Amino acid sequence: MVENSGVLGWFLLNPKTPPFASHKTLFAFLWVAALASLFVWQRNTISGFLVLGGVPVQPPPKLRPVVFCLTEFGGVGDGVTLNTEAFERGVRAISKLGNKGGGQLTVPPGRWLTAPFNLTSHMTLFLAPDAVILAIQDEKYWPLMPALPSYGYGREHPGPRYTSLIHGQNLRDVVITGHNGTINGQGQTWWTKYRQKILNHTRGPLVQILWSSDIVISNITLRDSPFWTLHPYDCKNVTVKNVTILAPVYHAPNTDGIDPDSCEDMLIEDCYISVGDDAIAIKSGWDQYGITYGRPSKNIVIRNLVVRSNVSAGISIGSEMSGGVSNVLVENILVWESRRAMRIKTAPGRGGYVRQITYRNLVFKNVRVGIVIKTDYNEHPGAGYDPKAFPILRDIRFINIRGQGVRVPVRIQGSEQIPIRNVTFQNMKVGTTYKKKHIFQCAFVQGQVIGTISPSPCDSFDRYDEQGKLVKHAASQNVTDIDYEI
Repeated sequence: MVENSGVLGWFLLNPKTPPFASHKTLFAFLWVAALASLFVWQRNTISGFLVLGGVPVQPPPKLRPVVFCLTEFGGVGDGVTLNTEAFERGVRAISKLGNKGGGQLTVPPGRWLTAPFNLTSHMTLFLAPDAVILAIQDEKYWPLMPALPSYGYGREHPGPRYTSLIHGQNLRDVVITGHNGTINGQGQTWWTKYRQKILNHTRGPLVQILWSSDIVISNITLRDSPFWTLHPYDCKNVTVKNVTILAPVYHAPNTDGIDPDSCEDMLIEDCYISVGDDAIAIKSGWDQYGITYGRPSKNIVIRNLVVRSNVSAGISIGSEMSGGVSNVLVENILVWESRRAMRIKTAPGRGGYVRQITYRNLVFKNVRVGIVIKTDYNEHPGAGYDPKAFPILRDIRFINIRGQGVRVPVRIQGSEQIPIRNVTFQNMKVGTTYKKKHIFQCAFVQGQVIGTISPSPCDSFDRYDEQGKLVKHAASQNVTDIDYEI
């Protein structure tokens, strides 16, 4: 796992007290530390499994009153035998122990091929070192489920959608953890069929938990999902910690890392994510279906992450945000070798709101566009949406932003119908690769900049010095200065 400890973690958590004379020196040291962390992670990774370099393999801990091993239910970890019934028997045994504190199902070292299976309440799924749960690739083994109510439509096709490999709904007290075992979706055949347009239903996520509470996912690797990797939907009190999520950065369509969807009270921390779409995308439903369902994503903390996304963004909000997104803190994030770092995306027809969002202590390295707010992301579930359902975007803060090798640091594209209000930038210094005047781009945005902002912000912002004294009023909030040719 990539833990935000040591030099990298200290500097991300203490950006105002560096023992260096300049931010340039600090950034150089920080990036060396970040690369060192990545190299350590890569050295300790063999064929996708993290080895514990010299640390003796520990027996699985007893996290529940009763512990079962998958082999007790007939499991065979040879990578060929189908273990679906073994998983189902194990889950069924644990389902009878709810009033006794539940049970733990340990997956020992081996390659455990399975079709999708369901979890139960008061359950711990524990993956030992070198334990790999392998998804069967033939879609005939993947059951179909109704479309989610806030989407009203299979995300890629009308009608039902494939279930996830590991699935749960209406659960309480569920833990998926281990000594860095792996859940492998073997998504390559799904990605190929999707590109060939021969699938008739929306692909399934790797792990999806619906309408549940008190969920913990930690100390495992998730990789090569057919579709979104980890999708908690309408859940409360969810923790994701020390998780590695991997997919090819190209040609692995829609393999988002973590998609909190209409979730409340969620913590994501100390993770490494490198995937073929958004590393994280906060959602809350799609157009009229999300407006009707009316469940926001709120009270979410995302911190201490290293993320990469060559085709999309490190951390996104939307574009499916029709139930609303509020009270989100994103802090201590390193985004490297990515198309975009932070992105908020929406469109007419979405309705809902994005508000009370704080980004703090961000580092961008070799990113095409650092910060994006886009209001014309026109992808809709059908013709029944209301084009006059305009989302509200306001109260968004960016504090302590550093970067190097960034082509366009900021692109905020509001519109006459969807103006963006009360955006704050405070202390930003981003080194750019494109020496053009208008690389801090704005349209229909109102807000303020405080302290040192480099490159120079657009004229849509009131300017304040570090003591909070007004230096210059905004010239115009509705001037369009967006250049997609850069």
